[in-house]
Amino acid sequence: MIFIPEAESAALVTHELAYAAARRALLAAVDEDAHSFPAVLGHGSARANRFTVKSAATAEVAGLKVGSYWPGNAERGLPRHNSLVLLFDQEVGRIGAVIEAGQANAYRTAAADAVAADALARPDARALAVFGTGHQAFHECAALARVREFEVVRVVARDADRGAAFARKLAGHGLTAVPASAEEACRSSDVVVTATTSRAPLFDAAWIGPGTHVASMGSDARGKQELPPELLATARLFCDWPAQSREIGEFQHAPAHAEPTALGHVLSGRSPGRRSADEITVFDSSGIGLQDLFLAVALLEAREHRAQPGS
Repeated sequence: MIFIPEAESAALVTHELAYAAARRALLAAVDEDAHSFPAVLGHGSARANRFTVKSAATAEVAGLKVGSYWPGNAERGLPRHNSLVLLFDQEVGRIGAVIEAGQANAYRTAAADAVAADALARPDARALAVFGTGHQAFHECAALARVREFEVVRVVARDADRGAAFARKLAGHGLTAVPASAEEACRSSDVVVTATTSRAPLFDAAWIGPGTHVASMGSDARGKQELPPELLATARLFCDWPAQSREIGEFQHAPAHAEPTALGHVLSGRSPGRRSADEITVFDSSGIGLQDLFLAVALLEAREHRAQPGS
């Protein structure tokens, strides 16, 4: 059995690797031989400590990811989020590879939004708004900046000091960033990404202008909500996996008649993406097991390549 510990997977992962893996996963998700199984949402002995199990299979890979969120870890100086991916040896049914992927998971999540933005956001998008100032919000900005040349990132935070500190952090990584109110950020941005744990809409639908691309990645359980339902009633809806998005993703709040399009169908050319410069597009990234499996495969390939002489 191959084991890749956290330190090694964190050293191997890059935005380029994660983007390629996410794109492969989203394309695979719409193949006939792909199966994404319902997510299992549980909690630890203390109900505040939560975990999710996501599993999937294709003709080439099968396995599962266990993601955990222990909020008290912040006080211990430890990451609140952790991730463990297990790949089956499909010949004998034993686990063939175990990969600790807490840091890599942040890249994987951001990569899906980057793939979606590359396919759906206007080519001339120059302003990004981000709701949230956490670890994931940073990776979202970094990944999205790879697919569009943003001139400014507007940071929306509940705490002004955290918002200012986050803007400075982005600036330290080459992104011009400024704190902004929710309304200002929405009205003056071409791409809006939400990376929060919210259970209520973060902004008013009327603040989203024509041609905006909106991405929600924080809604991954029943009751979570980042976007106003009015926006979901008028925008074109895209997601990683419609069945899951309806069950635990942002589109649990979409109108019953809405029919979200799997992004894989857009990437494969089977469905249209953006149809006009004025169209508002929304991508819901609730996260599917195939993303974890293809990320794990990419990490294994990168590890093997690094081990080769001359690499």
